[in-house]
Amino acid sequence: MKGLEICKKFYEEYGEPMIRERFSDIEDLVAVGLFGSGSECYGYDDEVSRDHDFEAGFCIILPGEDVVDRKRAFELERAYSKLPETFMGLKRSKINPVGGNRHGVIRMSDFFTDKVGRSDGLLSGEEWFGVPETYLAEVVNGEVFKDVSGTFSAVREYLSTYPEDVRLKKLAGRLLLTAQSGQYNYARCVTRGETAAAALAAHEFTENAMSAIFLLNKRYKPYYKWAFRALKDLERLSEYYDAFEYLITTDNSAETAKTKIAVIEDICGGIIAELKRQGLTAATCGDLEKHAYSVNDKISDPDVRNRHVLYAV
Repeated sequence: MKGLEICKKFYEEYGEPMIRERFSDIEDLVAVGLFGSGSECYGYDDEVSRDHDFEAGFCIILPGEDVVDRKRAFELERAYSKLPETFMGLKRSKINPVGGNRHGVIRMSDFFTDKVGRSDGLLSGEEWFGVPETYLAEVVNGEVFKDVSGTFSAVREYLSTYPEDVRLKKLAGRLLLTAQSGQYNYARCVTRGETAAAALAAHEFTENAMSAIFLLNKRYKPYYKWAFRALKDLERLSEYYDAFEYLITTDNSAETAKTKIAVIEDICGGIIAELKRQGLTAATCGDLEKHAYSVNDKISDPDVRNRHVLYAV
């Protein structure tokens, strides 16, 4: 059973009755679920994941102190800490009284401040550029088990994807770096016999091309160790999973490089086709750099459009 399922079962068997019986006055004011850091929040956990930070637990998101005061919050924290120490063979961690917990009682303002830098989570246009993509992924992953008021879920929905101008600026930058590392620099490094530099170019190409693909899917790319796993779940261009793996796991000898160059061009061709499908480019060539600038031209806000093409990356 996956960690998310275990945590939801733990909530349903112990957490939900505890809240209903002892905190009925605030039951409809809190949101409960599992989201944030950890492979189980994405559904990517396996047996290896259980060697650290893996337990049965859930988050109880509280509104501000003007709605649920400190005394009631403290009582809820104590009640949560007294839930069974083990569940389905998993031992729960003790709650840290100074914060930084993945589970337990968390103020909504603290959660959003920690992840996106604003207590209400409602980022302004400029603020979107400053939040690491992995943090945004942690805000919207997992599952909300219960949220009667809908307040927490509404902010999650607001943060679920980049505003279009932000997406396009980030996409333009990633496309330019994809072109530079893959279509230009990889072959040059190989020609010079610089196999280590070629390996770095292949890695840079993979990193930026994958980021572009996530942006084309309007999805956040998670922490690097889960990026390949998340790629498999994308609706568009997930078929390049094996190609990316090939690029970064094989040697860069002259013979292998011939195949890699063809693979790079195939991936770039697929990205260009998707750009055209979404109406994001007016360029008509196979040079991804030209498509990067064409995507940048699609940005509505002139201030954002006129910033350096690499501003958002």
